[in-house]
Amino acid sequence: MNAYALLLCGGSGTRMGVNENKTLLNIGGVPAIVRSFRAFQKAAKGVVLVTRAGEETLFSGVLSAYGCSPLAIVPGGADRQASAYCGLKALPEDADIALIHDGARPFVTEAIIRRVIDSVERYGSGVAAVPARDTIKRADAEGRVLETLDRSALWQMQTPQGFFVKDLLAAHAVAAARYTDDAALMEAAGHPVRLVLGSPDNIKLTSPEDVRMVNGMLTPRIGTGFDAHRLVEGRELWLGGVLVSYEKGLLGHSDADVALHALMDALLGAAAMGDIGKLFPDKDPQYKDISSILLLKEVARRLTDAGFTVGNVDVTIVCQAPKLAPYIPAMREAIADALAVSASQVSVKATTTERMGYEGSGEGISAQATAMLFH
Repeated sequence: MNAYALLLCGGSGTRMGVNENKTLLNIGGVPAIVRSFRAFQKAAKGVVLVTRAGEETLFSGVLSAYGCSPLAIVPGGADRQASAYCGLKALPEDADIALIHDGARPFVTEAIIRRVIDSVERYGSGVAAVPARDTIKRADAEGRVLETLDRSALWQMQTPQGFFVKDLLAAHAVAAARYTDDAALMEAAGHPVRLVLGSPDNIKLTSPEDVRMVNGMLTPRIGTGFDAHRLVEGRELWLGGVLVSYEKGLLGHSDADVALHALMDALLGAAAMGDIGKLFPDKDPQYKDISSILLLKEVARRLTDAGFTVGNVDVTIVCQAPKLAPYIPAMREAIADALAVSASQVSVKATTTERMGYEGSGEGISAQATAMLFH
């Protein structure tokens, strides 16, 4: 069956004390909504975003900068239920299953999503939830305890919440009240709701403490890289993914872009995934004269598949000539595009050796790089 995701992104961030949509808050180097999107990108056939009216262009730009391509971005309604209905109506005709997810839950995993999909296919519904861990009491408006509930039968609802599209649309059409989630809506419409195991990590960003908590859940990983190539005549000079005007170029099996080679080794080192010599051996003819930007994109793909996100990268190019300052902005943009991150996460610097060593004599160029990943 064709499962599509609806990411609800209407959170204002007021309770967090921020003046932006909370799904755009930075979590380990990327906006929360990007983390949510990437999880569903692997498990669902497509993703539709529902935002506050007027924020469609904002979200389009953010997602595009991180290589995410939603099927549609539509304005929502006055509340969560109305917004979910707007998203449902934007799904393509071949949609069998709708996975409704809070965009402010950035740590949903592919495994949770697939459990939800499997439950919908088998039982008609699937809602991520976790058993209540603490004792739950029911109290009156003045805080007096009325009863202690049986914790063994209590679950805390999460998202995604999955149902057949036709059933959800029908339930929305006849809803007699406003409900806080799709499970309650479907219960009221007479549909049995099946729970699947979510995760305590699948929390929703609501308060500043939540942001600190989720950032604390991330493990930082740091890697370093180094590369050097000889300058020769008859070759183009590529540095940082940009063609630099110079009478010589770097000698190598690929385009010999030392800046990107050092960066790739830093990224791979942080992830403990080897080095570029292992991934792209210089004896393999398919990499002859290949653009190192293409190799960097492949490294980025592997990192994403392994669950890593880029925090920031820093590259230093060492050469006596040519002068690289005019090219550095374009290098930052090229690297950011290849890694699907913001240019603000990319630093590129150039320095000389005061005419010492092979860089100072013009015999070659070297580069060093540092990368921080989060997992």
